[in-house]
Amino acid sequence: MHSPLPQGYYAASARPAPVCPSLPEDRRADVCVVGGGYTGLSAALHLAESGARVVLLEAERIGFAASGRNGGQIHSGHRKSQAELEARLGKQHARDLWDLAQDGKATVRSLIERHEIACALKSGLVIAAHNAQALTALADDTAHLNAAYGYGDARMMDAAETASLLSTSVYAGGQMDAGGGHLHPLDYARGLADAAEKAGAALFEHSRALRVEQDGQGAKVVCGQGTVTADHVLLACDAFTASVAPQLAPYIAQVESFMVATAPMGEFLSRRLIPSDAAVADTRHVLDYYRKSTDGRLLFAGRESYFSVPKDIASIVRPRMLRVFPMLRDVPIEYAWSGTVGITRTRMPHFGRIGKRVLFAHGYSGHGVALATLGGKLLAEAATGKPERFDVIARVPAQKFPGGALLRKPLVTAALLWYKFQDRL
Repeated sequence: MHSPLPQGYYAASARPAPVCPSLPEDRRADVCVVGGGYTGLSAALHLAESGARVVLLEAERIGFAASGRNGGQIHSGHRKSQAELEARLGKQHARDLWDLAQDGKATVRSLIERHEIACALKSGLVIAAHNAQALTALADDTAHLNAAYGYGDARMMDAAETASLLSTSVYAGGQMDAGGGHLHPLDYARGLADAAEKAGAALFEHSRALRVEQDGQGAKVVCGQGTVTADHVLLACDAFTASVAPQLAPYIAQVESFMVATAPMGEFLSRRLIPSDAAVADTRHVLDYYRKSTDGRLLFAGRESYFSVPKDIASIVRPRMLRVFPMLRDVPIEYAWSGTVGITRTRMPHFGRIGKRVLFAHGYSGHGVALATLGGKLLAEAATGKPERFDVIARVPAQKFPGGALLRKPLVTAALLWYKFQDRL
C-alpha cells in the first residue's frame, strides 16, 4: 500500500501542482484571503475577476487540507433537511438557503466549464438509506423537495433499484439526485488556483498567517516572513480557522475522516460495481461514502475520529468497504489517507464578521465541494460591498460546542460514540 503524500491517491493522480512562491515581503492588497482551499480559491478568483487586487496566503500547499483529500461529492442543499430548516428558521430563510446551495452546485459546474478545469466531473449522487427508518425520512424529504421546492432532480428508489444501481443489497432503498455529482477534488482545487492566478490574484504558499490585526483604516495579516495590509481580510481556513482567530474556536470542531483507494479493479469488476457511476453517501451519522475513479478504482471513506489518526487506516476502513462490497475481498488497497473536516454544532456553515474588516466562512460539515465554492463567492461579494447573500448564511444562529478548551474534544468524542450507537439501532 502506498502513502506518497497526505492527499493519497488524489496526489498520485492529479494534474501538476501550481508553483507558488512564499510571501517574499510586505504587500498591499485590496483583499487578503487566508487559506488555499475551495473557499479561499473561489474568493480569490471571484475577487480578481471583479478587478480587485488580491493576495492569497496558504500555510502549506494549494489544496493541502480537506479540499485536496475529500470524497469529491457534490451534494444538494445542506446537512440539515429543508423541513428542519423551515421549522428552525422559517420558510423564507430556509428557501433562501436552498437557493444559495443550488447556486453553489451551479457555480462549481460553471467554473469548471468556463475555466476548462479537467477534474473528472460527473453527475449523479445516491443517498442510500441504511435502514427502514432512514428510508422513511429520506422519502419524506424527497417528497418535500419535489412539492415545495420544485426540485425534480431527486427521486426515490426501492431496495431492488438501489441494489441494481449500486451492486450491493445492504440498503433499504435510496434517493437518486441527478443534480448531485462528483469530481476529482485536488484537480478541482488546482484548477481554481490556475484560474485565480490567470485572473490576476497573487497566490503564496508556505506563508502561514500568524494573526490578524485591524483598525479603522484597514487590516493586516502577519506572517513569519512578512505582512499583507488590505482593506478586508477573508478567513477561509475551515477546520483551522481558530489558529488565526482563536475567538472562533468554540464554534468549530475537527473530525478526522479516513479514506482508501483500491487497486484498479479490472474491467469486469469495474463494470459490475456501481454501474450507474454515481457517487454514494449513506444515511448514518458516521457515514460511509464512496465512488469509482476514472481509472477503475473504488474510493471508499468510512469511520471518523476526533483525536488521533491511526497508523493503519486501511485496516479500519477495509471491513466497512467489504460489508458493502464483499466482491472486493481479493482486491488490495493501494492508498490510504486522512483529512480533517470542519464541523459545526448545528451542521450548518458558520459565516460572520470579526470587526469591520475581517469576514470568515467555515464549517461545511461534509458538503464542502459546493458550499465552500459558494462560500468563497459570497465572501467576495461581501468584501466588495454586496453582503446580502453572505448575510443569508451569517444570519443562521451559531452554537458553541460545550466544555471549554479542555473538555470540548472529550465531549464531542462522547457525542460521536453516541451517534455510532444510534447507527446500529
